[in-house]
Amino acid sequence: MRNETAEVEAAEALRRSPLEEAQSSAGAAFGEQDGCVVAAHYGDAAAEYEAVRGGGAGLFDLSARGRVEVSGAEAVQFLNGMVTNDVAKLEDGAWLQLAFPNPQGRLLAVARAFRRGDAFLFDTEAATHATLFKALERFTFAGDFRVRDLTRETACLSLQGARAGEFVAAALGAEAAATSRRRVKEFDFAGGRVSVARATHTAEDGFDLFAAAEAAPALWGALAGAGARPAGRDALEVLRVEAGVPRYGVDADDSNVVTEVVEEDEAVSYTKGCYVGQEIIARIHWRGHVAKRLAGLVFAREAEPPADSRVRESGGAREVGRVTSTAFSPRLRRQIALSVIRYDFLAPGTEVKVFSGGEEFCAARVAALPFVRGGWYAEGE
Repeated sequence: MRNETAEVEAAEALRRSPLEEAQSSAGAAFGEQDGCVVAAHYGDAAAEYEAVRGGGAGLFDLSARGRVEVSGAEAVQFLNGMVTNDVAKLEDGAWLQLAFPNPQGRLLAVARAFRRGDAFLFDTEAATHATLFKALERFTFAGDFRVRDLTRETACLSLQGARAGEFVAAALGAEAAATSRRRVKEFDFAGGRVSVARATHTAEDGFDLFAAAEAAPALWGALAGAGARPAGRDALEVLRVEAGVPRYGVDADDSNVVTEVVEEDEAVSYTKGCYVGQEIIARIHWRGHVAKRLAGLVFAREAEPPADSRVRESGGAREVGRVTSTAFSPRLRRQIALSVIRYDFLAPGTEVKVFSGGEEFCAARVAALPFVRGGWYAEGE
């Protein structure tokens, strides 16, 4: 049997998007992130950000993310022993969020699972693609459990913003734009099939579109031609910080208990039974709360804090957290950050101080996430 894990790891170091030529034609400047070549911006990251927050829609290439398919008669049984959420209850045409923990309940990967008939498609960050694949692949000899990496042969495009549905309708039809939240449907496009999922990465309304790699440039062209503005990593980084979305390797890693950095209500089931790390995660939940948690910080000055910044109580004596991701929020007109903070200091408005190398950088206050509640959080949704 060929060593698929080795192939996945090799591919991670060389990953290029099937949309690279189309992005170059649109004026993209490229950079590297998690071993992948990505479009950083298209000449004006501020305008790309505003397309999403200002009532339009940004068109993002998320093809660098990992996509792994699991199928087989014993898929549900094996998966429910590995992940925090209950895939047995996942209906065909729906998706949910979940985490892969290690035996100590610490985070290996966050993923979305899409149910497609008897198969499941897992979508995860580029940084956790190989980890997730290896975690799944080791069960292929144990029973009717098949794992296939689809990352190189597929692409993922994402429309984010108030007009996202309008542009999806223009490219794929009104029924595609009517896809409900946390649902996924398939539609014909250019002789192939496109899976459309209603999802957000920015706290604004949005759609993720999964297509074959060879069809992706035509789909990109149809969406851009309808009026969606191509947008890159730089704008998305600000949007995700505002939305309170943690990034693996930056805001979270395997030193974090799962529930320190994921939303329990969305990603963890406490009724489905045993899985790897379940005893520790459940014990923390039933005994009260985690010792620390992902939270927001709003800074008192408009300057980016050093990478090694730590958070101390307002008196400056005790360390109570660490700064992870930072960004200047155009909407709030403030420097903001994601930070892992001790539980006793999580109340919004709590005054703290940020230090770097023993020197005080500035005062800050704790904020609830997301910082910006966009269209995804509209009343009644």
